[in-house]
Amino acid sequence: MDEIIITKYQQLFPELNERQRRLWAASEAKSLGYGGVSIVSRITGLSRVTIYKGIEELTNNDRLPEGRIRKVGGGAKKLTDTQPKLLASLDALVEPTAKGDPMSPLRWTTKSTRRISEELNKQGFTISYRQVCRLLHTLDYQLSGNKSSISSCSEPDRHTQFEFINAQATKYMKRQCPVLSVDAKKRELIGNFKQNGKIWCPNGEPVLVNDHSFPNKELGIGIPYGIYDLNQNTGWVNVGIDHNTAEFAVASLRGWYNHLGLEKYSTVQEVYITADAGGSNSNSGRLWRYCLQELSDETGLTIHVSHFPPGTSKWNKIEHRLFNHISMNWKGQPLVSLDIMINLIASTTSSTGLKVYARVDRNKYPTGLKITDEQMKALNIKQNKTLGKWNYTIKPRK
Repeated sequence: MDEIIITKYQQLFPELNERQRRLWAASEAKSLGYGGVSIVSRITGLSRVTIYKGIEELTNNDRLPEGRIRKVGGGAKKLTDTQPKLLASLDALVEPTAKGDPMSPLRWTTKSTRRISEELNKQGFTISYRQVCRLLHTLDYQLSGNKSSISSCSEPDRHTQFEFINAQATKYMKRQCPVLSVDAKKRELIGNFKQNGKIWCPNGEPVLVNDHSFPNKELGIGIPYGIYDLNQNTGWVNVGIDHNTAEFAVASLRGWYNHLGLEKYSTVQEVYITADAGGSNSNSGRLWRYCLQELSDETGLTIHVSHFPPGTSKWNKIEHRLFNHISMNWKGQPLVSLDIMINLIASTTSSTGLKVYARVDRNKYPTGLKITDEQMKALNIKQNKTLGKWNYTIKPRK
């Protein structure tokens, strides 16, 4: 008898939804008579409560509207619905103790899910280690092995700088000041060129692109410079068509402030920026600091800047909070025009509610601009006591 029921269940299981499995198990249990519920439960793995529920539905001839498998409000409620503060508490528990650098983009942890569930239960929540695992995936955590990437001659102050950035970002976010992560994405050729990644297409009808990647002088290039706002979970992408210079980088910040910052932070007088140590926003670049001073003078903002140590740009928040989502959104899509590039960027979203704004910047940004010693002396800039080579504040000049 057991083998017959097992065979039936194995054959039907893939084709049955939750309600159908419950009713089928109830029907088998009723046909077996006394002890049938226990037998079917043991064979199928369905709980006795589930089978008794199915028997009750069969007996009362309960019918549901077409397309439903439960009554309205039926089924277990989500943990995040019954315990609204659970996700925030889990994130706060894991993020500060993430293994490696405090700003790690993978945000992976050596704490076991059992240990995390124990700590959450001590805080008054009810959650198992398996549920912790599912929620960690929801928060974009993942298990990761070690990866050899740190040079033996890495910066000795690297760890101190990461801790400083983490503390400063936390401080300014508590003050409701904008905390901005900035960087330039790699420049893209505009035209019918191959893009990495795969998309769904009719069988045998892939998207056809040029068999070469020579720049098209008429279509040109697109240089996305991004500003990611940690407080608002929003991205501003300024797509240039000329050169990725410090002047272009600060023009992108100006665009963010005029289009988003003024509305979101109308009463705030400070902004905290994290940037790489190289490129157009290099910590050693005179033009970068000079243009930031101009922005400070125009807006009245006090601008606090921190740079990631050389070789650690991948830990800048913008890389995994904004740029990776943009890359996923346009994978396999040829950027045949600037309009298409802008639309693909602006339509980027994430499971955490990311909103992205994008525009084309057609201004020219020539290279080779020099800032004199006299111009540098006129800047109202102060180095921070902690690693002043990477951390400084620019205030408006009166």
